[in-house]
Amino acid sequence: MKTIELKKKILRKKRSMRVRKYLKGNSLKPRLSVVKSNAHIEVQLIDDEERKTLASTSTRAKEFRKTEFNSKNKNSARKLGEKIAELAQKKNIKEVIFDRGPHKYHGILAELADAARGAGLKF
Repeated sequence: MKTIELKKKILRKKRSMRVRKYLKGNSLKPRLSVVKSNAHIEVQLIDDEERKTLASTSTRAKEFRKTEFNSKNKNSARKLGEKIAELAQKKNIKEVIFDRGPHKYHGILAELADAARGAGLKF
């Protein structure tokens, strides 16, 4: 049983590294990293050269905690996309590099990306 779990973990790590191999963010064009767990979504703008997180938000954030955007679904993803675009515009960031990690680009990730594009981010 443990070997199956270990194999899945290794394959997941390989997929994420294959995607991230070519993605490097900087202060002008940071990496928009999306992390999905079983219950929540987290989004960060990361400057890889300085190794800093420029802005972040998630469904666990204080402003979303007592609302209907407190769980992982498409409505929450849309709201997070709009929020991260707003935070990026406050920091004068207009372009980002989208980092989907080991996840496929569909469903929640596509919704988040479309909302961020609609709110003014380019990628």
